[in-house]
Amino acid sequence: MRILVVGAGAIGGYFGGRLLEAGRDVTFLVRARRNEQLRKTGLVIRSRFGDAQLPPPPTVAAETLREPFELIILSCKAYDLASAADSFAPAVAANTAIVPLLNGMGHMDFLAARFSNRAVLGGQCVISTTLDAEGRILHLNDTHALSFGEPGGPASPRAEAIAAMMKGARFEPRLSTTILQEMWEKWVLIATMAGITCLMRAPVGDIVAADAKDLATALLDECAAIASAHGFAPREAMTARNRTMLTMPGSTFAASMLRDIEQGGSIEGDHIVGDLLRRGDVKRVDHPLLRIAYAHLKAYEARRKRENAAA
Repeated sequence: MRILVVGAGAIGGYFGGRLLEAGRDVTFLVRARRNEQLRKTGLVIRSRFGDAQLPPPPTVAAETLREPFELIILSCKAYDLASAADSFAPAVAANTAIVPLLNGMGHMDFLAARFSNRAVLGGQCVISTTLDAEGRILHLNDTHALSFGEPGGPASPRAEAIAAMMKGARFEPRLSTTILQEMWEKWVLIATMAGITCLMRAPVGDIVAADAKDLATALLDECAAIASAHGFAPREAMTARNRTMLTMPGSTFAASMLRDIEQGGSIEGDHIVGDLLRRGDVKRVDHPLLRIAYAHLKAYEARRKRENAAA
């Protein structure tokens, strides 16, 4: 199976690197700067599950991509989705499966409209990674799970073939028959975590210390109500887990979006929070805290745009 991983950053580089390490046929679609970095250092992973020091991997640039691939793994930021789709479009053939690892659901609609419903599988990952100054991939937590499946539910021959291909690589792949449910559940948590930690400019433990954990759980309830209105009510075990994560004293956990804001970077506010808010409006679900959280993110973006224009 020929695999194209779009980008060799913290997420794509980790899972693509693990597949490459296991001997799979992986090519990375990268920009010139990352390609030069990989040529010099190879693909380096630092993880409690085992480090990897791989030779410079096969790469291709968007302008030279001509041949189709059977599997495309997409892990870009939502604000880069349109340009990423343009870059890998020549690799999409009639039998190509696209597995996106973005959060939220808006990208599923976009990709289906661009490439057809059949081309797109659901996908998600549970991992915390980052790139250091030298381009090494640093695995920061104790999980490295990737689940995927047909949006319609039952496993298909192509999904089973992908699962067989991933077996034996040093991460936790799982073929799911409820992938949309899992994606919505993760979206509820990510939107809540991004909304509350960015609004408070603080990790969970500091919010708890400020006696404001009720705001976090109230925002969780708003996000869960939107998912429920769309037919994807979070399951009881997931809801209990999310409440624990959002109310744990001393926790240093915060959304990656908060780190992006603190660094003055681009954020996925529209894709993660704004899209959920709009879907709630359609279903006439009350969500005042989510609206405040989104307004905060849009105000940040407006200020960032103004300051960048003045620089």
